[in-house]
Amino acid sequence: MLRILAGLEKPSNGKITIHQNKKQSTNIAMVFQEHGLFPWMTLLRNIEFILENNPEIKKNKVAETSREFLSIVGLANYADYYPHQVSGGMRQRVSIARSFASDPELLLMDEPFVFLDFQSRFLLHDLLLKIWQGYKKTILFVTHDIEEAIILADRILVFSAQPGKIIADEINHLPRPRNPLEIRKSPLFIEAVDKYIQIIRNEIRL
Repeated sequence: MLRILAGLEKPSNGKITIHQNKKQSTNIAMVFQEHGLFPWMTLLRNIEFILENNPEIKKNKVAETSREFLSIVGLANYADYYPHQVSGGMRQRVSIARSFASDPELLLMDEPFVFLDFQSRFLLHDLLLKIWQGYKKTILFVTHDIEEAIILADRILVFSAQPGKIIADEINHLPRPRNPLEIRKSPLFIEAVDKYIQIIRNEIRL
């Protein structure tokens, strides 16, 4: 689904509409499970390269914007480091910074934290929530982690097994801003976890 939205694959049937005006294009960015950084470029240069090839970003703003977003994700002091010199969590922070820096209308995230340890995931949940709060971009986030979905999302869609169909479409009523640690203590959070576990359990039984 994400690859179709990103224009990397064509649907075998049906269509996806982002804008009602068919002539209007959409600036889309994508964060994959793997960080996708160029190993021969520094962390800063990885962001600059993407912005230099974005016609929506003014050339004289590339360096400033790149450093700004590297600072937002807490890596200003690592600008001249190469990807192999930093941790997996830090590499994913650069991927997030690169995506938000390109100013997309739609950001697609394909299980970007799946290979990280709990501490790194927790920190990146908090980071993503704070960046979203500041920039309010539309994000489509795919995850197999029920708690992750509840912590991050405003709307949660549950897919069935193949062929994938939407079997639940729910509004997440947990208030924002959210703290990934404190939110776990909320009765609403606990209730939501139980509800989605039951939905998935029923699907597995079919």
